Amino acid sequence: MKDKIADITRWILYLLLAFSVIPGVLFYLGVLDTELFINLGKMLLIVGVVIMFLSPVVGFFTNPKNIVKLLVSVGAFILVLVLSYSVADVSFSDYRLEVLRTTPETSRLVGMGLYTTYIAFGLTIVAALYASVVKLFK
Repeated sequence: MKDKIADITRWILYLLLAFSVIPGVLFYLGVLDTELFINLGKMLLIVGVVIMFLSPVVGFFTNPKNIVKLLVSVGAFILVLVLSYSVADVSFSDYRLEVLRTTPETSRLVGMGLYTTYIAFGLTIVAALYASVVKLFK
């Protein structure tokens, strides 16, 4: 059952990929106008996000033991977000924030997003190196 769900999800994502390439080509050929192209992009994004959330939910019903792994993953992600928010600061002066037309909180949230990206990238590299080392010893 697990492989069947993975196959269905994979084919749906392949279709989404195809549906995202076609409007892109039509846009650059001048067949689609900008507003329609952006609306198609929004629709594809919404469908992708829905599939991204529904696929694990269906997987949990077929294999309930995975809920613990999900909760650990969500907890780790929340920990990274809290850490990133606590490290981020507002390094702009009040004048610079006014020129940029932003608030200190927005500046801090942008910093949090950057730190979260850095941490995720670093963890990805560590995971790839770990997997390579483990594979060598197996």
